[in-house]
This record gives sequence, structure tokens and C-alpha cells, in this order.
Amino acid sequence: QVQLVESGGGLVQAGGSLRLSCASSRSFFSLNAMGWYRQGPGKSRELVATISLGGRIKYGDAVKGRAAISRDNAKDTVNLLMTSLKPEDTAVYYCNAQHLGVDYWGQGTQVTVSS
Repeated sequence: QVQLVESGGGLVQAGGSLRLSCASSRSFFSLNAMGWYRQGPGKSRELVATISLGGRIKYGDAVKGRAAISRDNAKDTVNLLMTSLKPEDTAVYYCNAQHLGVDYWGQGTQVTVSS
């Protein structure tokens, strides 16, 4: 089992930035990867960014160039910084962790970008 606790999010103006953090109950070194996905109104869940145990990073096409994911091994936390936010970035952002072939999800945090 992996518990994920998310923080950050809220209401942001277009063009602004935000930082999301996700803390894992298990050591990052026991996980295959951690990252963030999002689900906007009426949309399916999509990749925002992930970082693997080996440090490989993937970004979703919609956020490339505007997102940066990093990890704090000492705190078993991944952080997501997003800049140049757009109204279409409005979504519930979910932290994800992969452990022994199983996906674990946080409860989600709402991000609303106002125009």
C-alpha cells in the first residue's frame, strides 16, 4: 500500500504559476515512479509529468515547456512547478505512484486558472 498526500493548488490567474507537492508513505526508492495526472471538466485523465526511480522524466504534450517535476528523496516527495498557466489547465490534479505494478492515487487537488 502507498498513501499519497497532496498539497498546493487553488485559484491562480492566467499567466501565473503554481507548485504542487505530493508526499509518499513509502520511500521513493521502493517505487517505480511518481508523478502527476489531471482531469479537466468533461475530459479524461491525462499525464502531466512523471519521474521514474532512475530519474527519467516524461511530460504531457499540453504542459511541455511549462512544467517542471522534481523529487526530494529525503522527504519521499515529488514537486510540480507549472508556469504560464492557462484557463485550460483548470483541472483536478492527482498524484500517482507506481509500486509493484499497481497504480496508487492521491485524493486530488483542484487547480482553477482564471482568465
